[in-house]
Amino acid sequence: MPDPTRRSLLAAAAAAAVAPRPQLAEAPAEPPAEVLSPAAQDRPGRPGRPAEADPVPSRPAEAAAGAIGYQAWTTTADWAGGTAQGTAPTDDEDPPGIAVAAPAGTVDYLDPHTGTTATWEWASWTSPERPLDRPATQAVVSWNALTPAGTWLAVELTGSYTDGTRAPWYVMGRWAAGDQDIRRTSVADQQDGRSSIRTDTFAIDTPSSGLRLATCRLRLTLHRRPGSALTPVVHRLGVVVSDLPDATEVPPTTPGPAAGTELAVPSYAQEIHRGEYPQYDGGGEAWCSPTSSQMVIAYWGGTPTPADLAWVDPDYPDPQVCQAARGTYDNQYQGCGNWPFNAAYAATYPGLQSLVTRLRSLTDAEQLVLAGIPVITSVSFLAGELDGAGYGTAGHLMVITGFTTDGDVVANDPAAPSDAAVRRVYPRRQFENVWLRTRRTDAAGGTVDGSGGICYLYFPAAPTAEQSRALAACGVR
Repeated sequence: MPDPTRRSLLAAAAAAAVAPRPQLAEAPAEPPAEVLSPAAQDRPGRPGRPAEADPVPSRPAEAAAGAIGYQAWTTTADWAGGTAQGTAPTDDEDPPGIAVAAPAGTVDYLDPHTGTTATWEWASWTSPERPLDRPATQAVVSWNALTPAGTWLAVELTGSYTDGTRAPWYVMGRWAAGDQDIRRTSVADQQDGRSSIRTDTFAIDTPSSGLRLATCRLRLTLHRRPGSALTPVVHRLGVVVSDLPDATEVPPTTPGPAAGTELAVPSYAQEIHRGEYPQYDGGGEAWCSPTSSQMVIAYWGGTPTPADLAWVDPDYPDPQVCQAARGTYDNQYQGCGNWPFNAAYAATYPGLQSLVTRLRSLTDAEQLVLAGIPVITSVSFLAGELDGAGYGTAGHLMVITGFTTDGDVVANDPAAPSDAAVRRVYPRRQFENVWLRTRRTDAAGGTVDGSGGICYLYFPAAPTAEQSRALAACGVR
């Protein structure tokens, strides 16, 4: 649970340089630097942010939860359908992916977090431009990739607006599994007067204007050291787009067939790491996201190797949580709560794939739990809004592991003083609201955003038929 005050101060002070990158002939040029002004880089506490240019009064949701759509590229046909500059599908791999075949050129990258400039070979893959089933106000991109030492990737998003104009190419992340070559980072100060990037989320600045994102296109730029035969390989690229109603209350659901089902997800507490590794945001309340991620990774059998953990102080408990914090840390955000970075970290474990999406209700979560898939949820609430929590939070991650016979939520909540105290039972109605609502009142009495059902889903690279059906029912392929 990151400190929102500190996050706000960091956001105001931080300014990461947008380093040079290859200009691709088929892509519109980025806007000149002078048209970009500082954007709200952070959502205090992840997920809530102050209502900025569009303080629309909250209203109860109607029957529909709004428009949510998830698009993904995962198959050989998907990768063959894009525009390649120096990339090719990896037909000999399972699952297939996209990789460097022959570099398209070189680029000098100034790492804003180390001050080091290095030359990299690059190749790119650009998706077809897809019209959205329903225009959107927000988009979150996520990816699964392997990046051997000496390689990294950048992920970008563009699209057209409903008024016929176009968004620039926005950087959604510069990422590597390790931190020896570049520092993993989101990019600040990206906006065009209509939309902006808020750490990991594309957002229309003023939804009440009626402006929406009408089409979406993604680009991968893969980098490697000059002369190397190594390459990043991207196995999944996805984007969840949404246009959700302003809702302080969401429609209640009734318990379904998952009542009485509980998954054996290991329990890890973030609070036992308080003060550890300040360079990765110091443990404790700052580590809810990697701690939740590591619980689900462990559930699927993912275990760091002894070499992975050799850097961790042997006196620290649950060293795998320290490894997850290091592996998800966003050097621009200066925290471990970047949603796509958590998903990408999970997919570095063999046999796992992952994504960031939104669910519409606890009914969706029940289908996943019945299929054996835990759900990592992003929630925010005042003290007293979630009975049994004993705290309030501007943004927190916890894992839905099951449901009681009455349909209440069984959660592994890492905000606990010990691993043994992680398992909690939360009232169904309260949990549903603090997870799914899109607007809420903060401790100062202001109106801020809720997560609107954001979640991480980690599941096998070869899911069972039951798991595939549950994912498909939630809009995931």
